[in-house]
Amino acid sequence: MTHPTIKVYVPLDSAARALGADDVADAILREAKARDLSVELIRTGTRGMIWLEPLVEIDRGEGRIAYGPVTPDAVPAILDGSAETLGPVEAIPFFARQTRLTFARCGVIDPLSLPDYETHGGLIGLRRALTMTPEAMVEEVKASGLRGRGGAGFPTGIKWDTVRLTEADRKYIVCNADEGDSGTFADRMIMEGDPFCLIEGMIIAGLATGAARGFVYIRSEYPDAIAIMDRSIRIAREAGLLGVDILGSAQSFEMEMRVGAGAYVCGEETSLLNSLEGKRGVVRAKPPLPALKGAFGKPTVVNNVISLATVPVIFEKGAAHYADFGLGRSRGTMPIQIAGNVAHGGLFETAFGMPLGDLVNDIGGGTASGRPVKAVQVGGPLGAYFAPHQFDTAFGYEDFDAKGGLIGHAGIVVFDDSADMLSMARFAMEFCAVESCGKCTPCRIGAVRGVETIDRIAAGDRAAPALLTDLCNTMRDGSLCALGGFTPYPVMSALRLFPDDFGLTTEAAE
Repeated sequence: MTHPTIKVYVPLDSAARALGADDVADAILREAKARDLSVELIRTGTRGMIWLEPLVEIDRGEGRIAYGPVTPDAVPAILDGSAETLGPVEAIPFFARQTRLTFARCGVIDPLSLPDYETHGGLIGLRRALTMTPEAMVEEVKASGLRGRGGAGFPTGIKWDTVRLTEADRKYIVCNADEGDSGTFADRMIMEGDPFCLIEGMIIAGLATGAARGFVYIRSEYPDAIAIMDRSIRIAREAGLLGVDILGSAQSFEMEMRVGAGAYVCGEETSLLNSLEGKRGVVRAKPPLPALKGAFGKPTVVNNVISLATVPVIFEKGAAHYADFGLGRSRGTMPIQIAGNVAHGGLFETAFGMPLGDLVNDIGGGTASGRPVKAVQVGGPLGAYFAPHQFDTAFGYEDFDAKGGLIGHAGIVVFDDSADMLSMARFAMEFCAVESCGKCTPCRIGAVRGVETIDRIAAGDRAAPALLTDLCNTMRDGSLCALGGFTPYPVMSALRLFPDDFGLTTEAAE
């Protein structure tokens, strides 16, 4: 009697592998062989619920059922059908409350299977784009309300239009995959779990702007993402998605990867472009903007991974569909990465507008330690801290700006009441001092003086808080890029919200 083939899905995502996914996959194959079971093992990206990794899904012909976190010892019971299940992933509360557009395929498909990608909606957007004029394509992106997902939130369509309208013999699309912010991993998840959507988005960007070549600038600390992107680019080229005749359209676009050397400042677009060109990664003065004079002195679109990976969704479903999500000028969805001292860490994609407190306490489940939440840093190491009394802040660009914060790459790092906020403020200044490219004085010297000034506050110098405030104002207004310009956000928010940690009264902190 032959048994039906059981499909088993195990993530190959870096986080899942770090938690033992490869060992689980090997155990599944061994156990299946020992039992003479017909098993098809499919390695996918992650569904994004890191506390449940390795998350294994079994399909015996009636849909995928999840188990997790799985250890090799649990494999026999899972194959028996006697292990406790989580049910369908889509029914898990953390997942069920999401609006998955950009990440709809992550954890669902084999990331290196182009047929799997197409079966789940891939290339619909590109095929539609190939029927449109460049102007119509740019207008579609403008109408969607898509803004940069890497930090600044600049309207993507306006950037594309600037490049489209600039005359030049060559233009470029550059994908910023130098994901260096603490508590962020969305770019990596896309590249490891759905790389073809990034490739498709870059092709559409090239068609819309007249750029015939693209680069993915990826951080060296992502070896798995580098390997998967390299293979997916080769697969796309062999399938006619890249090269001189995209899907038989006579349109051309080619792309390649460039690997960074580990500098945080190369997440800033002009430093990235210098590094891409083989130069030292230092900030360029602006103007000229990269859209006018970017890579190799030519007009260049520099977009984040998530911005470009969202473009195929917009062209597949239409700008109006995408723009229907969100609030105010923050349209569409945002992949929010919940990390730090939190019970349920992972990626949560939702429409803009959810209150910060809901993300931390309801979705994230509060702290992993069980202690009260003291602070949440939003936007990476340069993001401001938010205290619980600010948790009604809606997750939107303007809403955070009004509270002295920024969304950045949408990383949320949670701290419980044992955190020392003076130490966290000092870390921000020290981080800036270490990572500064040295191009401008406010960042290069200001961060060093900042560490010294915070140490003076810790030693009881009552004149130091005013000096720190003045120094932060100088760094914010005088730095060439966001590294020095945004370091005051975590420093001043910590000082303002947690004066006791600095040995100050509320009046002295202000």
